[in-house]
Amino acid sequence: MRRAFIENWALFLGMLMLMVANGLLVTLLTIRGAGLGFSDLTISIMQAAYPAGALLGTVMAPGMVAKVGHIRAFSALASLVSISAILHLLTSDPYSWSAMRFLAGFCYPGMYVITESWLQAKSENSNRAQILSIYFMIWMAGPAIGTALVAVPDPGGNLLFGVVSILISLSIVPLLLSGNKAPEYQVPDRMPVRKLYRVSPMAVLGNLVSAAAVAGWFIALPLYALSRGMSAAEASGVLVVAMVVGAVVQYPAGWISDKTDRRLVLMGLGVIGGAACLWMLATPAPQALVIGFAVLAGASLPMYAVCSAHANDQLKPAQIVPASGTMVFLLNVGQFTGTLAAPNMVSIADGNGLLILLAALCFMVAGVAALRRSQADAPEETGSQQAIAVLGAPQTGVLQAESWLEEENNVSKGDITRESPAK
Repeated sequence: MRRAFIENWALFLGMLMLMVANGLLVTLLTIRGAGLGFSDLTISIMQAAYPAGALLGTVMAPGMVAKVGHIRAFSALASLVSISAILHLLTSDPYSWSAMRFLAGFCYPGMYVITESWLQAKSENSNRAQILSIYFMIWMAGPAIGTALVAVPDPGGNLLFGVVSILISLSIVPLLLSGNKAPEYQVPDRMPVRKLYRVSPMAVLGNLVSAAAVAGWFIALPLYALSRGMSAAEASGVLVVAMVVGAVVQYPAGWISDKTDRRLVLMGLGVIGGAACLWMLATPAPQALVIGFAVLAGASLPMYAVCSAHANDQLKPAQIVPASGTMVFLLNVGQFTGTLAAPNMVSIADGNGLLILLAALCFMVAGVAALRRSQADAPEETGSQQAIAVLGAPQTGVLQAESWLEEENNVSKGDITRESPAK
């Protein structure tokens, strides 16, 4: 484990800086946008430009990596994101800000793909779950640190945008200086959504719904806290607490799902997240807001990883690559939906629309897990959890069919016969 960590230190450090910058920028744009007089609808459209750009980035980024390699592609994409952060300083209109969010959304998935495929290639079965648990914690802790930086005094309004650009630029340095050779990369084949759904309903639906829930509260929580009379620093503090709890819970949730039917874990997480939203509706005190969103984060953030681990339990070596492109696309569709809808729900139903939406999404995950468990048995053996970017793109080559092995088992039992996927 120590050797694996040393070999991957450059990736961990670079990703930490990227995630700190991303968390800072997302929260900063929401709060600054509100201060500039942007409406909730305008902010939601501006923030939704990120997953919209990611839809394009997920299609083009793998080809870039295959053409020029991991490190060159990572450096080029990071440079573009750094430029986009600086350009926010030069304008104060929602059109240019939306364009820069689109550019960031285009670039970030490529960097996620590079980092996660690198880790996957450099890991072994004996240490993969441990290495990826560190990666998951960075995914949670980085945005939490970035969000906390919003409270740093910035009288001129330029300091924090500069910090974002500096962190993104610095993320390139460890990869360039580490001397660690990048793994070989091959562009994955695309798999249509309909085919992937036939193969893995839990992965497709769980991905979409959990991504919408996480993106929704991550983007809209500051607006909701501001609407409840909190200051910008207090609003960012609530988000920091939520992200920290999500980071802490990530590993235990994965560990528990390794020991039992993962769909039971998803059912529990969905019920807990939905109950937290209902509790906040009944107890609208500031303390309840902090505790409630912390519980919601702890329940919703691990959902995507558990869904993906459930699919990965049944992968064959030759089946790893083709489904990842579609899963990245679906993830960003979920994020786009949550980002666009959640901020506009803040002012609906006497200010309770956001919590109603988030409760519905959490209970939906629980319902899908219960339905799938009633329709199919869990695999006899569980596998290692794969690299998942909760607010970004899943590892290249993760998430081939959840049920391909299940199909073979069903055929052997005489239950049903399905057409085997092309190899």
